[in-house]
Amino acid sequence: MKYTLEQVTHVRHWTDRLFSLRTTRSSGFRFDNGQFVMMGLEVEGRPVLRAYSMASANYDEHLEFFSIKVPNGALTSRLAHIKPGDTILVGNKPTGTLTISNLLPGKTLWLLATGTGLAAFMGTIRDPETYERFERVVLVHTCRETKDLAYRDYLTKELPNDEFLGEAVTEKLLYIPTVTREPFETQGRVTDLIRRGELFERCGRGPLDPEHDRVMLCGNVEMLEQTQNILEGLGFSHGNSGEPGHYLTERAFVQK
Repeated sequence: MKYTLEQVTHVRHWTDRLFSLRTTRSSGFRFDNGQFVMMGLEVEGRPVLRAYSMASANYDEHLEFFSIKVPNGALTSRLAHIKPGDTILVGNKPTGTLTISNLLPGKTLWLLATGTGLAAFMGTIRDPETYERFERVVLVHTCRETKDLAYRDYLTKELPNDEFLGEAVTEKLLYIPTVTREPFETQGRVTDLIRRGELFERCGRGPLDPEHDRVMLCGNVEMLEQTQNILEGLGFSHGNSGEPGHYLTERAFVQK
């Protein structure tokens, strides 16, 4: 069987466009933080599946997914109405390039996400190995409006007080939320913040350097392409599962 049936245990609607769901986890399901899996529903007797990152850490007893609602989408229009007690399909072969094992050694890890791309990094920032490998971790989450900054309270209040990771998170993790369509403490697309140098001012340091910086990207296609061009221009090499590099991207997510 290519997938297992998991029971939904919790659903949170962040906005009218964004929601997350938590499910049971099969005892045999193993993944690396940053990977994704095919997840979905059975519709009219056939599985309808899309790629979703695990927003839970690989040691959690549950699975969590973060999704956008696409009007009339084959999957998300139905998934948006799911409730505790319902079941979903979870593929049994997690995969993906956004794992720290695919990066060359470095000092600062930059996790750049737009929208639901944040999910790919939620496990990474809860991975003890992340803080062992890097001196500093910068998580940048860009959304249209402030209300779209899902998990913000968790990142600013709960995670720094985590019993096991709190000390490392407080010392090494910098969370920078940015908004593009309304006034906010940090306003603008991440690519503009990089070009203008504002992102580095927030961190009290200079521009990106392939000698020390490692970057992961997950989000909309425009952000991926523009940031990749910036990184390539600075001499960063693209990594994958076969050959570690200075930066990584994931293009598997088309949610409908």
